[in-house]
Amino acid sequence: MKTFLVFMFFGLIAWNARSQEPSVVIQPRHYVCYRASGPITIDGLMTEPDWQLAEWTEYFGDIEGSLKPEPRLKTRAKMLWDDKYLYVLAQLEEPNVWAYLTERESVIFYDPDFEVFIDPDGDTHHYLEYEMNAMNTQWDLMLLKPYRDDVVNNVAIDNWNYNGMKSAVYVDGTINDPKDTDKGWTVEIAFPLDAMAEVSSTGKNPVPGEQYRIDFSRVEWLTDLVDGKYKRRSQLQDGKEKFLPEDNWVWSPQGVVNMHQPETWGYLQFSGKPAGRGTDSYVENPDNAVKWALRLLYYRQKAYFEKNSVYTTDPGKLGLADYKLNNSVISPSIRLTQTLYEASLPSAAGKGTWHITQNGRVWKTPN
Repeated sequence: MKTFLVFMFFGLIAWNARSQEPSVVIQPRHYVCYRASGPITIDGLMTEPDWQLAEWTEYFGDIEGSLKPEPRLKTRAKMLWDDKYLYVLAQLEEPNVWAYLTERESVIFYDPDFEVFIDPDGDTHHYLEYEMNAMNTQWDLMLLKPYRDDVVNNVAIDNWNYNGMKSAVYVDGTINDPKDTDKGWTVEIAFPLDAMAEVSSTGKNPVPGEQYRIDFSRVEWLTDLVDGKYKRRSQLQDGKEKFLPEDNWVWSPQGVVNMHQPETWGYLQFSGKPAGRGTDSYVENPDNAVKWALRLLYYRQKAYFEKNSVYTTDPGKLGLADYKLNNSVISPSIRLTQTLYEASLPSAAGKGTWHITQNGRVWKTPN
C-alpha cells in the first residue's frame, strides 16, 4: 500500500509540474555558514556554544512570497559545518504539535513537516530532498531532475539514502495531545558531506568560499479533532472528501507553489572561520545573473512550445528582445531542431559560456 501511495504522490506532482515563471521578483536569500569548533551532539537541543554563536536565518515566508500573507506561525533555521557534516537546526513555532507517520520513506508531508533541499553544483539537476516530522520519521531521496523536466519517467530515486545522516527532534510540549498548548518543536540534522559530494561539481567535500543552492520548507495543515486525534481539515467536493490545501512556508520564496525549482532556492556559502571568530561577507557570483537570464528563456521557450509545438530562435517572440544584463541588451545564441533547443550566453567573468536546453539543466563550458 505504501508503494502505491508513493507512486500516486509522484504521479500527482508530475501531472502538475509544468514549468512556471514566477510572477514576483526572485531575490534568493543567502547564508554564510561557519565551522563548528567542537563536536555537535544531535539531540534536538541547541546547547553547544557554536549553536549560540551561529546566526538565525530570516523568518520563513510563504512559498509564493509577497503574493500571500505572512505565515501565522514562525519558523527559522541556522547552520554549521565541519569536515564531515553540514548541520541544520530549525525552530518551528506550533501550539499543537502532532505527527502520526512512523514508517521511514513515508510521504512525510502528510504530517506537518520540515524539509531540506540541496543542489550542490547549482545546475538544477541531481539534487537532494529530505523531510522529517515531529516524530523524527524521515524521507530522503535524490531527484535526477525537477518533475517539470520529465513528466513521463519517475525522476525521484526513492531508495537513495543519506548514509550516515543523524537527526533528532525536541518537542517543547507534548506531541499528539490536544488537551494542552505547546510552544513548538526543534529539529537538528547532520547531513554527511560525502553524500552531497556525489552530486557536486567536484566530487569532493566543500571548501571555504564554495556555494551550494539550498532551501528549507515547512508544510503546515489546518486540522480538526476527530476522536481525540488531529486530522487534516477536509470538505466534501462532488461527494468525495478533499483535504484543504496545505500551507507552504519557506526560507527563500519560490514565487510559485513548487519547491522543485532549484534555480529559485537560496545560497549557502561555506566559511573557513569558526563560528564567532570573525565574519565573512557573502560574495555574489556575477554569473548568477547570466544563469537567471537563461532560465527566463527556458520558462518562455516552454510556454511558447506548449502553444506552438515548436521552439523559436527569436528572443523577441519570448519577450526578451530588450532584456538587459549589466545595463546591456543581451543576445543569446539559440540553436534548435524541431523538438530540441540549446541557448547560450557568455560568462559575466569573460571566461567560458553558460548553456541551457529544453531539459532545464544549466552548465558552463570553457572558451
